[in-house]
Amino acid sequence: MSQTFNVEWSWIKDFVTKVFVAYGIPEDDAAICTDVLLASDKKGIESHGVNRFKPIYLDRLRDGIQSPVTNFEIIRETATTAVVDGHDGMGQVIGTKAMQMAIDKAKEFGMGMVAVRNSTHYGIAGYYTDMAAKAGCIGMTGTNARPSIAPTFGVENMLGTNPLTLGFPTDEEFPFNLDCATSISQRGKIEYFARVGQDTPEGMVIGRDGSAMTDSPAILEALVNGEAALAPLGGIGEELAGYKGYGFATFVEVLSAALQQGNFLRMLSGISETGEKQKFHLGHFFIAIDTEAFVGLESFKKTAGDILRELRASELAPGEERIYTAGEKEFLIWQERKETGLPLNEGVQKELIAIRDDLGWTEKLPFE
Repeated sequence: MSQTFNVEWSWIKDFVTKVFVAYGIPEDDAAICTDVLLASDKKGIESHGVNRFKPIYLDRLRDGIQSPVTNFEIIRETATTAVVDGHDGMGQVIGTKAMQMAIDKAKEFGMGMVAVRNSTHYGIAGYYTDMAAKAGCIGMTGTNARPSIAPTFGVENMLGTNPLTLGFPTDEEFPFNLDCATSISQRGKIEYFARVGQDTPEGMVIGRDGSAMTDSPAILEALVNGEAALAPLGGIGEELAGYKGYGFATFVEVLSAALQQGNFLRMLSGISETGEKQKFHLGHFFIAIDTEAFVGLESFKKTAGDILRELRASELAPGEERIYTAGEKEFLIWQERKETGLPLNEGVQKELIAIRDDLGWTEKLPFE
């Protein structure tokens, strides 16, 4: 088995979909789950792609903490809003249907918003803002998550990494899409530092004693036992404006819980009082704003594109080659990857083989 192997997109799409179906997900829903999962890999964001296929989705299905069949129940609805209960089904299915509902409302009334409760991990948040942009809308989404961020001047992990994700169409080949956590870092980055023997930069993680932690392996252990927490965007304390990330994370938490009367903060740990795995009951929100309701789509796209082009054409810092705008790097990665295929590291290759074996399939995988 080679260290990295590029597989064709058609093959990985078919394989992942077949596995989802084998785990009890209806075929149409399985196709949605696969599309969301691979959208991350197409953008070069491996942290939310096939790397998470087994540990985040298949293992949770097997553990019974989320349902393969998604009951998308509308609890309350107006012309421009809706509250949905996902009944702990597949987050990607819930997210796609909820954003489409918000878009449909926006197309009819100018704006639409859907709040969701009792959901599960919905994959890459930028997938849903991409949906809005393709429909000629400004899109926004956010989700709460299991606690990992400490509030400013605090040391306990209370808030999730709570992405606040924004997107809109432009007259360029790709939309503006800002998809990032409200923490300064994510656990995956610290795992990388530990793998390569590198310290975590000071300010990213705070220990229970209030000091910054830099020993990467020690941090990973401390995050598990609650002796460390991620710092919000900006870092520890107020000096580098960590209160801004803390405020954004809190905003996402409230919109992911208060509008739909869902779970929040410590309730989202995924661990029961007896230490057993339990359902996460996550919350999300989705907003779509139709540009046609303002100046019209083409006028909006032209102005948005002009702003982005002017930013990229501004003076470079010494030693830098170019300026990017949000969504551009991901677009460029896809231009390359749609020809070369999806690179799978050795760890993911082994996981896919194990999945195949567990299902009793005899199909030989491309990298064997």
